[in-house]
Amino acid sequence: MIIKPKVRGFVCVTAHPTGCAAHVQEQIDYVKAKGPIQGGPRNVLVIGSSTGYGLASRIAAAFGSGAKTLGIFFERPSEDDRPATPGWYNSIAFTNAARAAGLYAANLNGDAFSDDIKQQALALIARDMGPIDLVVYSLASPRRTHPKTGVVHKSTLQPLAAAYTNKTVDTDKGIVSEVTIEPADEAATADTVAVMGGEDWEMWMDALAGANLLAPGATAMAYSYIGPVHTWPIYKDGTIGRAKLDLERAARAIDAKLKAHGNGQAFISVNKALVTQASSAIPVVPLYISILYRVMKEMGIHEGCIEQMQRLFATHLYNGNTPRFDSEGRVRVDDWEMRPDVQAKVSAIWPQVTTENLAQLTDIAGYRTEFLKLFGFGLPGINYDADVEPHVPLT
Repeated sequence: MIIKPKVRGFVCVTAHPTGCAAHVQEQIDYVKAKGPIQGGPRNVLVIGSSTGYGLASRIAAAFGSGAKTLGIFFERPSEDDRPATPGWYNSIAFTNAARAAGLYAANLNGDAFSDDIKQQALALIARDMGPIDLVVYSLASPRRTHPKTGVVHKSTLQPLAAAYTNKTVDTDKGIVSEVTIEPADEAATADTVAVMGGEDWEMWMDALAGANLLAPGATAMAYSYIGPVHTWPIYKDGTIGRAKLDLERAARAIDAKLKAHGNGQAFISVNKALVTQASSAIPVVPLYISILYRVMKEMGIHEGCIEQMQRLFATHLYNGNTPRFDSEGRVRVDDWEMRPDVQAKVSAIWPQVTTENLAQLTDIAGYRTEFLKLFGFGLPGINYDADVEPHVPLT
């Protein structure tokens, strides 16, 4: 079939298998061009490995350090006349490239929150990999069925205490408008913490430890975002922010356990704002990213997911380095984004942006390009008018 992008709101409902493979290969090529990451991990578990920072982490570990990797994800395979999700195609492309390079790569497609997937992962690790020395927790899910209670929790993107009004942009139509988001109640906040907080990360770590599948000195890390004051009410100080505080709580608890187990460590890496499927769904944030991209590109310091993860691995974790923490014990690879000169320029542009001058004052074109690349569209060298086979098996 011929597959074209079909954008509905903040999601593209189609994905191109050849384009997704080319996007994965771009990231692999970047890591290989940066050279080997010395002293890197040998056995890596990436929970949430099919897109964004999770995928980039898996690529950095495999093609930077030659690591064995197990990726956990929940993606929809292709159906009759319906392509698979991009994460499905990404995972296949990564697996094929890794195995072609002589690297071990295994996958589990299912609900990472469930006890069943955890047990399948433990069995596979014990059989094929050996003790894990790096756990990357990078889940981005809108809901979670709690494995013990069976309760379905759904996350929300809401402020706390008071309604929040600010500019936002319809990235598809290019319309700048005001959006007002009503505050969450206690139940919605608790649900968001249940989905996006640290409990499941702790469950994974306890399962690995209980099966004696954590290597001495193992590292565990999860990803977070803080961002600028423009987005704080809907992010840092909203329901997501409350969940991220719980993620930091979990990091401290896991860190204490790992330090008692062969001097390991756990921490949160605060990463840069980027175009991802998750960030596209958050009001206000796409407008901020469009401005940020313009500023950072003009300053020559723009990074994407793979540049962020390669820098995290190469300058904080390995190559003889140790993590450099902020006052809250977090690693900050959002350091370039949060530079005062960068944020001053963003703040100067923000109040000026309208629908009429959006293209001139922001990098909305770059935002759209990156958004479509997430789904395999707009990659050089791909004939998007050619028939392509959507049914690609995961092996």
